Amino acid sequence: MTQNPPTAIDVPSPDGHDVRVIRYLPDTGGLWAVDTEAPSYRQLRPFNHPDGEQNIQALATGDMGAAYDDMGDGYGQTDGFPVYKDLSTRLTDIVEHPDPVAAHTMAVCSGYAYSGAETVSMIMARMGLEKNHCRLVSATVDAMFICSRAFLVQSADGKVVILCYRGTEPTNLANGLTDLDVEPERINYQFEDPCASVHAGFYRNVRATRHEVMEALGRAVAGRSVRKPWNGEPERMPGKLEALYITGHSLGGAMAAMMAAMLHNEKKYEAVADLLKGVYTFGQPMIGDPSFARACEDNKEFSRKIVRYIHGDDVIPHFPPVTAGPFMHFGREYRYRISHLRESVSGWLRYMGSSYQRQTGEWRETDVYTSQMSSFLGFALGASTFAARKSQILRALPVVYSLEDHLPAHYIGTLTPRGVSDEFGD
Repeated sequence: MTQNPPTAIDVPSPDGHDVRVIRYLPDTGGLWAVDTEAPSYRQLRPFNHPDGEQNIQALATGDMGAAYDDMGDGYGQTDGFPVYKDLSTRLTDIVEHPDPVAAHTMAVCSGYAYSGAETVSMIMARMGLEKNHCRLVSATVDAMFICSRAFLVQSADGKVVILCYRGTEPTNLANGLTDLDVEPERINYQFEDPCASVHAGFYRNVRATRHEVMEALGRAVAGRSVRKPWNGEPERMPGKLEALYITGHSLGGAMAAMMAAMLHNEKKYEAVADLLKGVYTFGQPMIGDPSFARACEDNKEFSRKIVRYIHGDDVIPHFPPVTAGPFMHFGREYRYRISHLRESVSGWLRYMGSSYQRQTGEWRETDVYTSQMSSFLGFALGASTFAARKSQILRALPVVYSLEDHLPAHYIGTLTPRGVSDEFGD
């Protein structure tokens, strides 16, 4: 496939800082990529400097070059910014999963994957991956219900890559139909049971961008950038890929689990699979039938790397329903629970004007996996509670399924360790 010549542009991020962007638009249409480079800490925090007044004046005139040159290495870092110092090293050195730093980082990346490459790159810089390289690979085929978005975020030292899939967009009909496409499609992997099958929509969406994603990961393994180099810029990174993380929320979580399974079951991807550190998903639906799930579960080295988080009564992990055929989860499951009795008392006290604070829950691993809902009516029930739980008095009432609990902000908030600043580092 031929590509148009790349063009570099500076795009202002939501907080006013420039993010370098390059777009490759394929001639054939349908598949495209956006490449970005995140700002430095000095660019993100230009006012946090002894010469702050001078910097404000430079920023007003648009001439920050000299001001940046006067700032030494490490400038811009404070107690809360970036969120994690030496994040690349921390993600590389993790031995046991789940890890609180990795869980928080992946939740943030998955939540902001609903935006563009510029925002994802900027937010991950704030988390601790300064000047990261980011590539967004996108494929859309409405007639086939394909809407695949894969972000690759590479640390500046080249040692860490986060592969993050975007989840279900509420305003995107193709995404919704992907979730409803539940006729099992036979998977062509050599599992113990040759009849193992997976969710057809999730499978198609991963396949739509897989080759471009693997090409980028192959470059990282060889010590090169996941994105195409700028004009005159060296393609080599300081180091080669040592730690790969795959993550996503909702549909993105399903695609992350599917991609991880592909890596571990195709020999041609062995060089990349050996570097897989962990797979963190949030509000992920089931992706395969019991035969597929058991085959993944039997591979202990693989299944221990799969960590699924389910917040409260999130409805999506119960999907697909029993009426669509048998499906089953695999990997390690963690649930965030709050006692309904404690939450009810808290809710009524708040409603009556008390300053009593809302009770918080905790994440706990469970040996009993989340099961399928009985029918699609369960999803409708979960959607109906969304508006109801906006009410102070109704929020405390127990529910079976909740679409409100599926929101990525809840996963980010509950997975942020105590004493750690939010993703903006403020």
